[in-house]
Amino acid sequence: MSLEALTRLLPAYARDLSVNLTNLADETLLSEQQKWGTFLSCAYAVGVADVIQHIEAASAAVLSDEAADAARSAAAIMAMNNVYYRSLHLMHNQEYASLRASLRMNVLANPGVPKLDYELWSLAVSAINGCGLCLDSHEKVLRGHGMSNVQVQAALKIAAVVNAISSVIRAENGRIAQIIPQAAQ
Repeated sequence: MSLEALTRLLPAYARDLSVNLTNLADETLLSEQQKWGTFLSCAYAVGVADVIQHIEAASAAVLSDEAADAARSAAAIMAMNNVYYRSLHLMHNQEYASLRASLRMNVLANPGVPKLDYELWSLAVSAINGCGLCLDSHEKVLRGHGMSNVQVQAALKIAAVVNAISSVIRAENGRIAQIIPQAAQ
């Protein structure tokens, strides 16, 4: 399985997504670990099995087991944090923001990969999950450690394309699931 196989799952109307996926896989703004960890964390954030399978296969040549686990953990911890912090940000009652979260987040202190990589993956997942507070927080850390705006943008583009591809594949799988029972009748 590879990204080529993933692009073959996309219908003709999603050709732009195929081209974008190929271009992002070839980009050199991020290190290979940063790039493939972003792809993997975003695939897990969206949670479409076909996309996860193909991106895991494509990233296996680059990511160590520890880095792959860290990418998965970025998706997991941000699934929790993005809901919690997005809610605090959206609520008019600011009392909640002053309360201690008391949510376990130990992986943030020791993710098993360089902090910069983990922050990048957390930013990309936060984009998928729509948490502006988390996006601002992770972007500030990334920029403070010397990451350029075009590098941050590269991660956001990966998040956007993985999310879009996942949406198309989920929709197509649903459409096919509807067609098969009708054809059997």
